[in-house]
Amino acid sequence: MHAQFAELDWAATRVGELSLRRRLEPVTKTEVYEVKLGDEYLMSSLFTVAEEELARLTLAALPNVPLDVVVGGLGLGYTARAALADDRVESLTVVEALAPVIDWHRRELLPQARTLTADPRTTLSEGDFFALLRDGTGFDPADPDRRFDAILVDIDHSPVNVLDPTHADLYTTGGLRRLADRLRPGGAFGLWSDDAPDDAFLAVLAEGFASAAAQVVTFANPLTGGTSANTVYVATVAG
Repeated sequence: MHAQFAELDWAATRVGELSLRRRLEPVTKTEVYEVKLGDEYLMSSLFTVAEEELARLTLAALPNVPLDVVVGGLGLGYTARAALADDRVESLTVVEALAPVIDWHRRELLPQARTLTADPRTTLSEGDFFALLRDGTGFDPADPDRRFDAILVDIDHSPVNVLDPTHADLYTTGGLRRLADRLRPGGAFGLWSDDAPDDAFLAVLAEGFASAAAQVVTFANPLTGGTSANTVYVATVAG
C-alpha cells in the first residue's frame, strides 16, 4: 500500500518549481495525483471530467473520417487519452513545454500513462505550443505547413488568466486566426477554461471561426458535497 503522501518528482523549470505529488484524499478515500507550480495547484486527478470532455466535445464536431489531432498541454494525460479513445483518431501529437511532465509519463509515474505512451498513434513533443504557433514553426518538425483536423488546448486557467504573459496573444483575434490557419477545412479548435463562459472571448472566437460555442461542463465535487463547473469552447473553421 502506498504511503498517504509522496512527492514523486520535483524539478526546477523556466516557469518555477514543478512537483508531482500523490496523496490519499481523506474525503473520498482515493489516491489523488496533483501537480503544483510553486505553491499553486495546476491540476488534480480528482477533477478530470472537463479535461476529458474537451476531447469528446471537440471531436464530436468533426465528420466520421480519420483524424489528425494536436493537444496543447500534456498535464496528467486525461485529454490526450480521451482523444485516443476515439477510433477515428489516426495520429495524436501532444505538445508540452515542460520536459519533466513528458518524463513522468515515460517513467509511468502516473496511472494509465502507458495507455498514452505505448499507443503507436501518439507523439509526445517537447515545445512551447504558443511559440510554435506564433513563429510559424507548426506542430510537425518534418512538415512546418502541416494542418490538422483538431487542436485541443488545456494549458492556461482561462483566456484571461494565463500561466505566462507570453500566452496572452493566443486569445486575441490575430492569435486565434493563426491557430485557425493550422486547421484543415472543417477542422475544430477546443479550449478548456476554469472560468464561466466569457461573451467577450466568444466574440473574438467568432471573428476567426465559422462557428463558436461555449459549453458548461458540470461535475460532482466530493470536497464540497456539491457540483463544480468548467467551460469548454469549441470553434470550427469553414468546411
